[in-house]
Amino acid sequence: MCLLKIPVNSMRHALFIRLVFMYLVVILPIILLGVYLYNWSYKNASEEISRNTLAQMSSYLEDLNREVEWLEIQQFDMLQDAELNKIAVIWELMDNAEKKERMDYLLHRLTSIKNSSAYINDIYVHIRSIDKTISAGNGVHDFERERYNHIRTVSEQSGSRLVEQNDSLHLSASKFGGRKGDEPLFIVQIELNSEKLKESLVQLSVYPKSGSFLIAEMAGFTLSGNIQTENILDKYLNGMNHLKENSMLMKVEGRNYHIDKADSAQLGLSIVTYLPEATVKRPLNRFNYWAWLFVGTSLLAIIVYSFYTYKLVHRPLLLLVQSFRRMEGGSLDILIEHGQKDEFGYLYDRFNQMLIKLQSLIDQDFKQKLMMQKAELKQLQSQIKPHFLYNSFFILNSLAKTGDTERMEIFTNMLGEYFRFITRNGEENVWLSEEIKHARMYTEIQKLRFSRRISVQFDDLPKEMDRIRVPRLVVQPIIENAYEHSLENMAEEGFLHVSFEQQPLEWLIIVEDNGSSLEDAAIDSLILRLGNTDDEHEMTGMMNIHRRIMLTYGEGSGLFLSRSKLNGLRVEIRIKIKEGDLDA
Repeated sequence: MCLLKIPVNSMRHALFIRLVFMYLVVILPIILLGVYLYNWSYKNASEEISRNTLAQMSSYLEDLNREVEWLEIQQFDMLQDAELNKIAVIWELMDNAEKKERMDYLLHRLTSIKNSSAYINDIYVHIRSIDKTISAGNGVHDFERERYNHIRTVSEQSGSRLVEQNDSLHLSASKFGGRKGDEPLFIVQIELNSEKLKESLVQLSVYPKSGSFLIAEMAGFTLSGNIQTENILDKYLNGMNHLKENSMLMKVEGRNYHIDKADSAQLGLSIVTYLPEATVKRPLNRFNYWAWLFVGTSLLAIIVYSFYTYKLVHRPLLLLVQSFRRMEGGSLDILIEHGQKDEFGYLYDRFNQMLIKLQSLIDQDFKQKLMMQKAELKQLQSQIKPHFLYNSFFILNSLAKTGDTERMEIFTNMLGEYFRFITRNGEENVWLSEEIKHARMYTEIQKLRFSRRISVQFDDLPKEMDRIRVPRLVVQPIIENAYEHSLENMAEEGFLHVSFEQQPLEWLIIVEDNGSSLEDAAIDSLILRLGNTDDEHEMTGMMNIHRRIMLTYGEGSGLFLSRSKLNGLRVEIRIKIKEGDLDA
């Protein structure tokens, strides 16, 4: 038996569900308390890590800002350097020896500044007036017009202290002449060392698998501490960099990361660190282990409790309820065996005694009623046999009068097949395919009489309906009734249509014609007579067929009449589907 099968209409009324629910009410608060403590510990640990990380990043940005301020001081000292200003203004007035002396001095000065800070990758002086660029790394060379124009334009437009060029950050300062609107006489440009910045970012990553990256939004510059940071940096830039929170949670490639951010308004820089959630939870792993052990033990206790509750209470109760339901369905041979001498043993014993007494009381009455139904069915079937015989002799007489021997031969062959079917002994019911074949034979016989006045459309029987067991002679009399009471008396051309329909809970055999002799009141009267199942008078025709189908297939089956779309009578033979209607 299924553990989840409930013997009542509503699960909340089931005794087994109530017992398990009460046990859960006791154990669930303890489990929830453990979950709460775990989450509380995790939240405190993540907040403490975030506080330490934010303090470290703020200190880093302050140090970087001081370093940049010192570089800017060196840069502006260069702008005021007398020798540099002479080179920019009176270069053409100098002789070669003086030019070389001034250039050596300038190179020495640039090299000294470069060596004074590890954050300087190179320092440039772009002197437009002499068409030269001097750098600590490359010495004196041709004027770098592209670098000069880029650094000048970006500095003027953005107003930022830091400028991005060739994937690195730069500081720039310009020296202007006396006339307004002129280009700078020269620009002093300091290129920051990206590798040194990366090293400093790596030093911030004190936890395993953590990392950091630097963002200068105004300059359009980003710098990652390592290669693994790239995917996290892309995800951050594409969706979270606009958020104002300093700490947040971000999911990348199925893994959760804690994100902490610190900003420097002076530099226009942001530094972001990430830390895998698993690293935060690592100190709680032991607690997590015991928590899962407790949950597993609790679940095991629930399973054991549910199993014994099912075995000792629910299963015996379910067996008793199922036995009552089978008894309601008519099964009276369902005595219950139970070896235990408990309360259920007593209930089962009383149930068995009740079944024995009930079976002895209704056995005789039930069998007598069944025999009466079978006798009535045989009587009703016998009533319909003379109908077609009368009409057959009439057709044969008509053919003999006309001397149509060829049609008489065809008619007698079909008539022989017809009477072979209705006089067959042994079976009260036949396959629907045989019944339809017999009805189709009848329409072929009628075509010999009315081929010019009456046309017939006889649809094919669906394959799924071939093996339905039906009483004999239930379709042909309906067709005969259409001929006799409607089609034969029509002045215009008559039309008969036989069709079939399959619905979820019933099969339909539909016979309809275009005769209009019956008024709506007459159809309503026929419907009323068919609905009166207590009529004990002799029944013929449709009343006969209706009663036979009802006796065979039960309530809801039988004949149903209505006005046809062809303006005649529509007769539906409805057969309710039940177990045993189909024979494999």
